[in-house]
Amino acid sequence: MDTVLNIKAFLLVAQTGSLTAAARQLGVVPSVISKRIDRLEDQMHVRLLQRSTRRVSLTPEGEIRLARLRAAVGQLDDIFLESGLSSQEIEGHLRIKSPTTIAIVSLGDVLTSFQLANPKISVELVMLDRSVNPVEEGFDIAIGALPTSYPGVIDDPLCAYPRVLCAAPSYLARCGEPNHPRDLVQHDCLTFATTGLSWGFESRRGQINVEIKARLSANDSQLLLRAALAGMGIARLARHIAQPALSSGQLVPVLADYPVPEFWVKALVPRNRLDRPAVRSFVDALKAHFGQSLGRPHD
Repeated sequence: MDTVLNIKAFLLVAQTGSLTAAARQLGVVPSVISKRIDRLEDQMHVRLLQRSTRRVSLTPEGEIRLARLRAAVGQLDDIFLESGLSSQEIEGHLRIKSPTTIAIVSLGDVLTSFQLANPKISVELVMLDRSVNPVEEGFDIAIGALPTSYPGVIDDPLCAYPRVLCAAPSYLARCGEPNHPRDLVQHDCLTFATTGLSWGFESRRGQINVEIKARLSANDSQLLLRAALAGMGIARLARHIAQPALSSGQLVPVLADYPVPEFWVKALVPRNRLDRPAVRSFVDALKAHFGQSLGRPHD
């Protein structure tokens, strides 16, 4: 178990960025943490941390091994945890990734309800507006809507994520309304950064892809919504984000005859985490919650 303690010391220093902070959390003096990491580096025959009087940082070798060590310790903890569980309780720690907008708009309620129902589960929520490989980056669950898959990772669909092209009436009055997706090259477009500058549309003859000009590219849907409301350009937004403004007439649909292909919100779960009770239970909670909150709205 000394090796496990050494690895946990390294993981805590990597998380806190400080020998002192790690020692404080473990209730030991910094020299103990330093010795544990020295032993781990000796065992692995590699330098994991770059240490100076002012700061501690991961070496390139430490960066490479961080996710695998975190996953290994998590699996070992699960083995001991599950052996002591009763059939009625769920314990453990969940490290979850979510896009910022989904986390802020939709995830707070499900996280709160889940932890109230399972008081022995702790959660670390990391908000990242990019697709991540949960195996490589040490997540138990990665929530996302981009059509990206990874080896060794199960994609568990949660709900449809319909999108809509829209603009403020003031922008259309000033710049005109496009009649075909190719007309967008003459317009100011507001785009979600991680989806790029190629916009796809469905048509009777198949999908149409257009390279647009981005007046604003951002990784936050609420910011894009505000820009659209201000008449800055044509935005491609999640329908549940745009719907209040569409219902009030502050925004109007654009190119309604050429629908934007639907994304799906999904939970990406490493295959080796699927049997964890905490992971299974939280994915079930996500399915119940997202199926209600992000399902296809009525027009």
